[in-house]
Amino acid sequence: MAYQAGGQRFEPRPVPESREAQAYLRDYGALVEAVPFPSVILDHRWDVLLANTAFASLFRGVGPHPTAMPDDNFLRFVLFHPDASTVLGEHESSWCLPMLAHFAAAVERHGHDHGLQAIRREIAQDPIMEAAYRQGLPHWIRAVGERAVVQDGAVRPLLHPDPRWGATECRVVDETPRTLQGMGYTRLTLVLREARRDRPRGRGVRRTASHLRVVPTPED
Repeated sequence: MAYQAGGQRFEPRPVPESREAQAYLRDYGALVEAVPFPSVILDHRWDVLLANTAFASLFRGVGPHPTAMPDDNFLRFVLFHPDASTVLGEHESSWCLPMLAHFAAAVERHGHDHGLQAIRREIAQDPIMEAAYRQGLPHWIRAVGERAVVQDGAVRPLLHPDPRWGATECRVVDETPRTLQGMGYTRLTLVLREARRDRPRGRGVRRTASHLRVVPTPED
């Protein structure tokens, strides 16, 4: 993680910015760490620049992966990590499809970005994921409307490894200040809710890479 053990402050990953911007990110990292909920700063490729201890705790049970760790690239984690569904409840409908919608919008804005193109190639190599992206996603976006590409305010299920939270929900809150936005970064905080006792536990099922089995359509 970008967070250093032992209660030390965050050290952001090297980014091609001025010293002033680097200092801002270091100080902003202290603010992020003070938040009790999982909070993360991402660039337009979903590469993680900063993440707090609560974010690390949420994903502490996931196994290693060469390219899709949650503290490395969050989009890759959601789409490609076989353990993603053990933390992200209702993984396909509540996390994969919204993230694919955000990714499609990013590709429209930054079509020549090498990092995004690499993710696009990886999607294309998975027949089920490719079908979801090219065929299922447009139907889903038409069905749910503009909220498909809006992260701020979305409520999504989680399976927290801490039994104090357990099977719960989080509200995704976009907390990006103007300075951070000007650098091309986004800060998202997952505001955890009290565990819902009526939500069955154990929805997270370990899956293989081709884990998108069902793509909702407008009739669903």
